[in-house]
Amino acid sequence: MLQLGKKIVKFRVPILIISLIMLIPTALIYFNTRINYDILSYLPKNIDTMKGQDILVDEFGTGAFSVCVVENMSRSDLAKLEKKVSEVPHVKRVLGYDAIEEMSLPMEVLPESIKEAFNNTDSNTTLFMVLFDTSTSADETLDGIEQVRKIAKGQCFMSGMSSVIDDIKKICNTEAVAYVAIAALLTLIVLSLTMDSFLIPVFFLLSIGMAIVYNLGTNFITGEISFITQALAAVLQLAVTLDYSIFLWHSYQEYREKYPDEKERAMAHAISNTIISVIGSSITTVAGFVAMCFMTFTLGLDLGIVMAKGVVFGVIGCVTILPAMILIFDNAIQKTKHKAIMPDLGKIAKFVTNKYVVFVVVFAIIMVPAVYGYNHTDVYYDLAGTLPKDLESVIANAKLEENFNMGATHMILTDSAISSRETGKMISEIEKLDGVKLVAGLDNLIGPAVPQEVIPDTYREILDSGKYKLILVASEYKTASDEVNLQVEQIQNILKKYDNSGMLIGEAPCTRDLIKITDKDFKTVSTVSIVLIFAIILLVLRSVSLPVILVSVIESAIFINMGIPAYTHTTLPFIASIVIGTIQLGATVDYAILMTNKYKKLRHNGAEKREAVTGALNGSIQSVFVSALSFFAATFGVGMYSSIDMISSLCILLARGAIISFLVVAFVLPALFMIFDKLIINSSIGFKPKNENAKFNKIKEA
Repeated sequence: MLQLGKKIVKFRVPILIISLIMLIPTALIYFNTRINYDILSYLPKNIDTMKGQDILVDEFGTGAFSVCVVENMSRSDLAKLEKKVSEVPHVKRVLGYDAIEEMSLPMEVLPESIKEAFNNTDSNTTLFMVLFDTSTSADETLDGIEQVRKIAKGQCFMSGMSSVIDDIKKICNTEAVAYVAIAALLTLIVLSLTMDSFLIPVFFLLSIGMAIVYNLGTNFITGEISFITQALAAVLQLAVTLDYSIFLWHSYQEYREKYPDEKERAMAHAISNTIISVIGSSITTVAGFVAMCFMTFTLGLDLGIVMAKGVVFGVIGCVTILPAMILIFDNAIQKTKHKAIMPDLGKIAKFVTNKYVVFVVVFAIIMVPAVYGYNHTDVYYDLAGTLPKDLESVIANAKLEENFNMGATHMILTDSAISSRETGKMISEIEKLDGVKLVAGLDNLIGPAVPQEVIPDTYREILDSGKYKLILVASEYKTASDEVNLQVEQIQNILKKYDNSGMLIGEAPCTRDLIKITDKDFKTVSTVSIVLIFAIILLVLRSVSLPVILVSVIESAIFINMGIPAYTHTTLPFIASIVIGTIQLGATVDYAILMTNKYKKLRHNGAEKREAVTGALNGSIQSVFVSALSFFAATFGVGMYSSIDMISSLCILLARGAIISFLVVAFVLPALFMIFDKLIINSSIGFKPKNENAKFNKIKEA
């Protein structure tokens, strides 16, 4: 590794020039990488709700739809509006009163439920439905939503998933740059105070920033990335890879003292030392992100791949770009050196080892409510329900509920070969279910006195493709509520009775599938992350007992972190319960490994238990504190700023998790070393003193 370090030092100028040039193509690729704003599109493709959506596009030429609420508009103006909306690119059909009139049917033949569904005379509010020929989150659909909103000029409010996605897209495009700026600014402040140079943090952020651009620029390999990945990737990569830069700088400073007049030689040794240490440290972080790739809900795969790449790019940048910057600008860095403004944490070590029994007892007491809270923290699955109330889609959903008592809209796909009589019986059963406001299909759209043949083919094909019948179900219940989930189950049971191959699709059925799938994914990801990191610690520390102790310590910090919302009455986004545990475990178990390595070295050199534990804590607590504080700074500000609760909650949990992990490692882990020292010594390689004489001399000196 020393030879590699020497080559990096020798070619530092070309390395920096090439790294700067590489920013141009990677940045261009990043800006042209498609962002997916539809969470539900990451559900497995083999479930009925997802297959049904493909059938809807392939057989009916219809993907997205939106129910539009129109206020205080005359019938003639409404007809003009519907006509303008129908001319928007990729709008396949507009269904409303005007469309029904085109069938040359008098309103009197329509069922009362159909008439009431389209018009509320008390509030002078009318509905019409816009059908798109592209999928829910397609760029064409989102462009169409924007055009319809411009045409309507505030009198037409578009509800539905596509409308929600469009609003999320606008928020992300507005806030994404601010996320990075806030994370960088707060991290810069923390580093400027805790490091011994005002300028070195700037180069930390520059080198990490370049690694972030490389990472984001290679996301084209997956075709697209989710908006959550886009929002969190830069912030998370900064938070989890900053330690590597700090380690290189401290190592360089140590070797500068050893070789005061040979900064190139000092850096070569620092690079060599850093590569060995950082690779071992980064493996656990990568393992945490890799664990997310085992989710059947493929948002985990999306975030896991991007962040695992980010850690790799962070390591490479730390041992190539950063050393080049430090050497080239060394004189300027040295001129800005100052005494680090850090609290003196040295006295904590002796206090912890003297009172270790107290800390273990307190820890055990804390874990009781923590475990209870962890198992009773509420999660939500309704993305739209937590968005700012002034968004157009949120306003539309509220008006739809207020004026028409409508929540979710389901769609049933059933075989066209099923007779009208059987279909009618199925519709009748569904109409009797609690919370079902309206069921509309070709077999009940008009009264029994009017033959279906009078309906023009252009409108017939909307509800019957020749292979499938499409039936719309309007529910009074909100998406992701317990009531709508029960309703979905009841509808599916009725549907399967008449058509075993029939499918129920829509936002609410997809969300119900999401609940079941992510519940399983949570258990899978937790197990995989623990097993992977357990195995890594086992190999790195060559110990049977230490993986159990270290993983248990960080897992307890996760329990505390995830248990707090139960007592603050905070409902978390579903994705938080899945990914927070594995990220916190992978990113902060390094704190415990650092302390363990120092404890191991001291024991191997002949130190007694108390002396070794005290020395290990004293020698690592400053580094762990800076690392945790930097992690907190990089994530907390974004959590407070973001108006998308899914992003905000994730960042706040990560920020809090870093601090809790620090506290547990600083106060609980040393206490456990004191208790299980004998077990650790006898179940680990490399802990026993070099020889009995060294041990005897250490006892004598003490």
